[in-house]
Amino acid sequence: MREIAEIHRLNAEEVYELLETSPQGLSAEEARARLERYGPNEITKMKGIPLWKKFVSHFTHFFAILLWVGGVLSFIADQAALGYAIIAVIFINAIFTFVQEYKAEKATEALQKLLPPMATVIRDGEEMEVEAAHLVPGDLMVLREGDHISADARLISSAELRTNNSALTGESEPVRRNANPVLEEDVSLTDRLNLVFTGTAVAIGSGRALAFATGMNTEFGKIAAMTQAVEEEESPIQLQMARITRFVAVIALGLGVLFFLLGQFVVKLPFADNMIFAIGIIVANVPEGLLPTVTLSLAMATQRMAKRNALVKKLSSVETLGSTTVICTDKTGTLTQNEMTVRSLWTPWMEVSVSGVGYAPEGKFLHAGNGSGGRQRKLSAQEMTKLKTTLKTAVLCNSSRLARGDKEGSYKIIGDPTEGALLVLGEKGGVGSAVAAEESRRVAELPFDSTRKMMTVICEEDQGRTAYCKGAPNVVLERCSHILTADGVREMRPEDRDRIRGANDAYARSALRVLALAFRELPPEFKRYEIEATEMDLTFAGLAAMMDPPRPEVEEAIGKCHTAGIRVIMITGDYGLTAESIARRIGLVEGQARIITGPDLESMSDEELSSHLAGEEVLFARVSPEHKMRIAQVLKGMGEVVAMTGDGVNDAPALKAADIGVAMGITGTDVAREAAEMILVDDNFASIVAAVEEGRAIFDNIRRFITYILASNIPEIVPFILFVMFKIPLPLTIIQILAIDLGTDLLPALALGTERPEPGIMSRPPRSSQEKLLNMRVLLRAYGFLGPLQALVCMLGYLYVFGWKWGEELWRIKEADPIIYVKATTMSLTGIVMTQIGNGFACRTNLESIFKVGFLSNRLYLLGIATELSLQVLIVYVPFLNKAFETAPIAWSDWLFLVPFIPICLVADEIRKLMLRSYLKRRKKGREG
Repeated sequence: MREIAEIHRLNAEEVYELLETSPQGLSAEEARARLERYGPNEITKMKGIPLWKKFVSHFTHFFAILLWVGGVLSFIADQAALGYAIIAVIFINAIFTFVQEYKAEKATEALQKLLPPMATVIRDGEEMEVEAAHLVPGDLMVLREGDHISADARLISSAELRTNNSALTGESEPVRRNANPVLEEDVSLTDRLNLVFTGTAVAIGSGRALAFATGMNTEFGKIAAMTQAVEEEESPIQLQMARITRFVAVIALGLGVLFFLLGQFVVKLPFADNMIFAIGIIVANVPEGLLPTVTLSLAMATQRMAKRNALVKKLSSVETLGSTTVICTDKTGTLTQNEMTVRSLWTPWMEVSVSGVGYAPEGKFLHAGNGSGGRQRKLSAQEMTKLKTTLKTAVLCNSSRLARGDKEGSYKIIGDPTEGALLVLGEKGGVGSAVAAEESRRVAELPFDSTRKMMTVICEEDQGRTAYCKGAPNVVLERCSHILTADGVREMRPEDRDRIRGANDAYARSALRVLALAFRELPPEFKRYEIEATEMDLTFAGLAAMMDPPRPEVEEAIGKCHTAGIRVIMITGDYGLTAESIARRIGLVEGQARIITGPDLESMSDEELSSHLAGEEVLFARVSPEHKMRIAQVLKGMGEVVAMTGDGVNDAPALKAADIGVAMGITGTDVAREAAEMILVDDNFASIVAAVEEGRAIFDNIRRFITYILASNIPEIVPFILFVMFKIPLPLTIIQILAIDLGTDLLPALALGTERPEPGIMSRPPRSSQEKLLNMRVLLRAYGFLGPLQALVCMLGYLYVFGWKWGEELWRIKEADPIIYVKATTMSLTGIVMTQIGNGFACRTNLESIFKVGFLSNRLYLLGIATELSLQVLIVYVPFLNKAFETAPIAWSDWLFLVPFIPICLVADEIRKLMLRSYLKRRKKGREG
């Protein structure tokens, strides 16, 4: 017995024999036995990580553990309020992150939803409906227009059958299917025209097919297994946050232990005081607000991206977009409009350019006359009249319909997009389907056939019956004996054939899809419409050259990618010549491009593929979605950060394998959308580029608020150091540190995460995946420059309340009047809050002056300042908050003392940036010189 893998090569009798069934179908008993043997026709889900484990993981990552340690130490040091606050931070962040990412893992569920609940089969010689889950190999399925296909099956009979395979391949055009054996070698699975697949649907026609694979053995099932087997990898931002967490942990714990030892053995503090001191050092160094700020900032970035038609499902994916180095994109619908349009109409007496794109029947017929200097002019009414027969042929030899779209003013095609383009051509020329129907009534049809590559319809008209034909130019031309000219019909000459072939070749080189149009006035006695008898002695009427036009904004988006150092690779199921033409038209390739096909890929090793990807401009054509997954994996192995687009079910594994999977929102299947990290609402390549720009901005913005947060750690640490080294009363309490980290700092830090992309952000190359978010420049700026300035103001405010006293005298004043000490710590807290205002303005830019960017350009930061000051006023003057945060009301004169210090960080950093800009300018001149 032959293998199932060869089923497409067999005739109907051999298929029945192979599957041990008959035209009467399986018996009910045999169907039950096979259901027991093969199992239900369902997609089974591999055991994954339980939801409760995913939820718990948000409480057990390294940063959360660091916060847990801080919370436990707070309870040990009798700082219960601090402990509860830290624990609240852990819970809020864990719940928020879990909810945001919960919907990112539903690809398999979407696969299951695509399986239709019922299927029509022949069993025991009778047609019946059964649950799709009960289909078994050997079932004889009945397929009708509109049916969803429930199993992989081999066609036994068909009548004008076309299936919509977009759920499987992503290609929207219905594909013709027939029951003939496929004997050619090296034909891809989806190109075997006698096979139909689970999850696809019958667009037109009918047929019967024998199921040969069900459940996980179908192509759908294999995709589900591949999708589930792709392991999740940590995103760059997750890796960066892990590095920052480790760094903060080492610094915090290291300093805590160091100063505990100093307090215990050098200063000889009482153990309880020393423990509070050590915990203070640790808590001051742990930026408790960092994690929620990062999470909220990423969430806000997703909202900004949504406004630019890019929905990001996984928060950590936002920043990954910013480090993207390669975008692998489909052609149809992403780079192009997915609306086939006739661009040129060639007739034996003139060539016509047709304006307008898409399915809207709006456009002009333009003729480039020899006497007009090559300029195009609109055709006259007389010239349009001469085109009527050619246009009428395009409209009548057609099985599609033009209908109003869902949006006002839009149109859609019901049927084949290529035929739809011909309908729109007729409408533009005043010969729409309604006009043609008034003059002609269809009486017979010879449907398209992949062997003869033609379609013919026979229409009853006033003067008799006429056959209207369309098909492959060379095939139609062979059957033509006459030609339509401006003066009427005459016999075709050899030079006519040469001109037609030349025109066809020219269009083909421009990657236009060409159909030939012809007709034949049938004699009155002609009654039997057989192919050979009808499709002969035709009159050639013209060539229709069409294409799926590029989106108008794509060329600019491709240019932005090139400027930004991002490589764009087209991966399409279309032909190489078409792919190359579109690629050149939009500026995707300029030099000699290497076109790699699916069969080429299968014969290539990963090393060879890597070599081609590294060394030349490459286009991938006639590839399957399985190949896309391999391309993504090879690129990642080369160190690239890969964004991959896809819309079909088969694309799901590739989308998960890429660093960023990008699914189509309009044409994409549920499976593709659920497997991806980002969804393009408008299916537009330009939206990917906009998302990359936002992704780059978020990295800079996270670095901004990390600088802002870390800078305030220094004025939080210095009071504890002075407490030990100079034996002064502690200038800042632990709960006051928390008031800064989780209170006053939170909204301003978040506002820094909303800064607009800097000018020129898309003019620099992609950030290296090795570049650290927290590098030496950030540390020096935060810990060595901005932080010490804030610490100085903090201590000036503290000493101001004490009347500028120092050392032991401070203890005597505290013992004599405890409220003065509380006011002094309040001034320390207020001093940090005030200097954080200027620090925030300083952090808004890395190199440019804030005066150039504009003080008022980030309104959320202005709101953050207002909130920060309002919170501080409440902490200082509301009695129950005085008790909670160990503060006391201060005089307005005390505020006036601190106000002049607000811009200290800003002024100092502006001077630093000015010096840095001058240095960079001199260095640039030196290099140019």
